[in-house]
Amino acid sequence: MAGRNRAEQTRTAWLEILHKHRHDFDGPGSDDYWSPKLDTASRDQLTAIQNDKLSVVTPFLYENSPFYRARFDRLGLAPTDIASTDDLPKWPVLDKSEMMEDAAANPPYGTYTTIDDDAWRQRGWMLFSSSGSTGVPRVFRYTHVDREYWEWSNARAMWAMDIRPGDVMLPISGFGPHVFVWGATVAADRLGLAVIPGGGMDARARAGIVDRFKPTVIACTPSYALHLGRVMQDMGLDPAKSTVKTIFVGGEPAMGIDRTRERIENLWGARLAEFYGCTEVSPHAGGFTCAHSGTSDPVFTHLSEDIQIWELVDPDTMETVPDGERGLTVCTSLNSESSPQLRFLVGDYTTYNRDTCACGRNHVRAMGSFTGRADDLINLRGIKFFPSQIEQAVRAIDGIGDEFEIVLTTDAGGLPVMDIRVEHESGTAVADAVADEIRTRCEVRAAVEVLTPGTLPKTEFKAKRVRDERV
Repeated sequence: MAGRNRAEQTRTAWLEILHKHRHDFDGPGSDDYWSPKLDTASRDQLTAIQNDKLSVVTPFLYENSPFYRARFDRLGLAPTDIASTDDLPKWPVLDKSEMMEDAAANPPYGTYTTIDDDAWRQRGWMLFSSSGSTGVPRVFRYTHVDREYWEWSNARAMWAMDIRPGDVMLPISGFGPHVFVWGATVAADRLGLAVIPGGGMDARARAGIVDRFKPTVIACTPSYALHLGRVMQDMGLDPAKSTVKTIFVGGEPAMGIDRTRERIENLWGARLAEFYGCTEVSPHAGGFTCAHSGTSDPVFTHLSEDIQIWELVDPDTMETVPDGERGLTVCTSLNSESSPQLRFLVGDYTTYNRDTCACGRNHVRAMGSFTGRADDLINLRGIKFFPSQIEQAVRAIDGIGDEFEIVLTTDAGGLPVMDIRVEHESGTAVADAVADEIRTRCEVRAAVEVLTPGTLPKTEFKAKRVRDERV
């Protein structure tokens, strides 16, 4: 009984601190910023908010998550040992493998969140699952409290993208247990947007909706934005002449891959806006682009520091790296009842800059946005590169189709080799040009196969570009 009382007391304290640090929760505070107080907070103010939240969230984690209690005890730490951002290095970075082990040992939900069966039955909202991982699936049960804070944080991000009441949004997704388009859809309620549901239909039907019902914002993956635009062209419709002014993407990198960004924007005659985040650290738009993001060199993504703490770590040592140096993203979530994870390795490469943005925000920015997650790194005969580098090379050649495939195999002599399959009207000259681009960008040789346009499968959700058949 005493343990349950402590659990409830820490939950109450945590919800109170969340309420304390929310501003302009029900609507925008100005034309430029949803929450002027938070969006333009100074560096010192942001750190003070983070410290205030950290001092309360660690006892909450200890008392409500068996996974976190065991990790604190194993490390010989008390919750009070991590009460400010200066204390974070005491807590080793947490990666998904620990969560997978916990889920396997405690099916079906694991114990890494702060929601138990009783809470789920009483105020559960929706279950989400991580995407793109092998092994035991990691699921996350979120409550209606999470939904409200998720709506608010995503509305703030979409406001920064210049999405406003009067816009009509077409969210395109199968609406399965993946977070991006769900997050955009619930935030649209708080923004007061008109929404045309885009699930449960094929690309031709969606193209018809764009033509007939005139949305101004489309929310989808970058791959699907290309696919839908091409389907419209096949139907005799010009996406660039549609009413769509914003292509709002997530789930895959796009902003940081200039050839892909340019291809989408030119196809649609619209600007690209992007969310960044992950299921594990509560499904917020932890990262988002503003009106200045795509016009600067390099491009960049804002990271919300009043609701999350963002660090970069060295991929080998997991030690924090300073601003300006490249590292992997690590996030501590501070805006969730269900999943306030502590130093979770999101694992995307970028560099940080804390200078004030032209939009007036002081929150840290990921320079160059995001182009590669550590999990996606390809190691071919000791040479390491990302699929996004291959994407840049493929997109550099005029006339190449939107779809491509990276095939990794082992030749007869036991040597790992890479084949790239692309679509184009012509053959040998294009193959040589793609191979040259790949060699220049990745310092690796690849065989290039040029296929007739329309040969490769079209992307319906997240693109799966890599087929690894090495033995």
